[in-house]
Amino acid sequence: MQRILVTNDDGIHAPGLQLLESIAREITDDVWVVAPDGERSGAGHSVSLTVPIRMRKLGEKRYQVAGTPTDCVLMALWEIMTDAPPTIVLSGINAGANLAEDVTYSGTCAAAMEGTLLGIRSIALSQARASGADVDYSPPAPGHAALPARNPRQHPQRGPVTARSSVCPAMCLP
Repeated sequence: MQRILVTNDDGIHAPGLQLLESIAREITDDVWVVAPDGERSGAGHSVSLTVPIRMRKLGEKRYQVAGTPTDCVLMALWEIMTDAPPTIVLSGINAGANLAEDVTYSGTCAAAMEGTLLGIRSIALSQARASGADVDYSPPAPGHAALPARNPRQHPQRGPVTARSSVCPAMCLP
C-alpha cells in the first residue's frame, strides 16, 4: 500500500499543493500533508538551525511547519509519521518551472532531494509556462495524467523510480 507525503515550498495554502494532494488521494487514502506555514521559495536545501521549528496540526494528517521544505520532510519522518515512513514524497506543484540551475535554489526540489537522501522515492513537480502567463491549477484533462501514468513508482521513460532516486519533472502547459 502506498503512503504518500505531500509537501512544497509555496506554503500550506498554495493551490499547487491542494491540487497535488487531490492527485495523491486518487492513488491512496493514506496521504499526509506537511508543508511550510508560508512562502519558502528559493530556500534550497537549507535546514533551520538557529530558530525553533514550530509545527501546528491543521487537521487529520495535515500539518504546517514554521520552517523550510527540508524541515517539513524531516519533521514528517521524525515527529509525525513515526509509525511508518512514507513510500513516496511528492513535492509541489511549484508555481513556475524548476529547470537547469533553478533546481539548486528550489525548495520544491530540495524536499524531494531530502526524501531521496532518506531512502524514499521522491518526485518534485513544477509548472513550466510562458513568461507572464497565469498559473493554471485546474485539474488535468481526462487522459492527461498529472503524474507519470498515475503511478509515482514508475518513470514513463526510464522504468521504476527506486528508493535512491528522485525525479523533478516540469509539467509543460499550453
